[in-house]
Amino acid sequence: MQSKYFECKDLIGGYGGADILHGCSVAIDKNEIVVIVGPNGAGKSTAMKAMLGMLKIKSGSVSFMGNDITKLSTQLRINQGLSFVPQTNNVFTELTVRENLEIGAYIRKDDFEETIDQIYDLFPVLKDKQSQLAGELSGGQRQQVAVGRALMTKPSVLMLDEPTAGVSPIVMDELFERIIEIKKTGMAILIVEQNAKQALNIADYGYVLVNGQNKHFGTGKELLDSKEVRQSFLGG
Repeated sequence: MQSKYFECKDLIGGYGGADILHGCSVAIDKNEIVVIVGPNGAGKSTAMKAMLGMLKIKSGSVSFMGNDITKLSTQLRINQGLSFVPQTNNVFTELTVRENLEIGAYIRKDDFEETIDQIYDLFPVLKDKQSQLAGELSGGQRQQVAVGRALMTKPSVLMLDEPTAGVSPIVMDELFERIIEIKKTGMAILIVEQNAKQALNIADYGYVLVNGQNKHFGTGKELLDSKEVRQSFLGG
């Protein structure tokens, strides 16, 4: 079977004590949105951090474009094309919007003005507020800055940890619309999300994690249509 563009297999590990991940596996292709959902404490964010190399796993593997990157540092994975937006502390509040985006291009040696223009097209409010301190922005606008900064490296895989946490339903819908636009560029997008119904609505594929294991998986529609998934994780 042909390997996926980016995938992790049978991850086991935690933060030093008891394991949080108990063999979870996730795969994603180009031009695809994959969503990881599940109850609090299921290991969703931990799995994403393990994929990025921020958590040392006991066993399992991570591969990118057919190459094993399990032992690579986080920085080397970023250099190869991964980009990550954490849930909290994801902007430099004392810097302007423009300065935040420029910092996102730290690994690039070329002219990145075209990329900044593309981000302003994607998030017009950032262009309007480019000289404003990020700390003065609303929660939704900060998330746009965080995603924009992650896009400055021109990544192949964009990883978003709870991108809609703490924002209003209207802002959440707008963020998901922008994520769909990003997908159209051919990027692979992996999202850990608490707003399961809304996330699965835009997902090409989804995984429901429980106790660090794959409990359910399928297309976004299959998971939304599953009676067991609806009753257990989507409030009926």
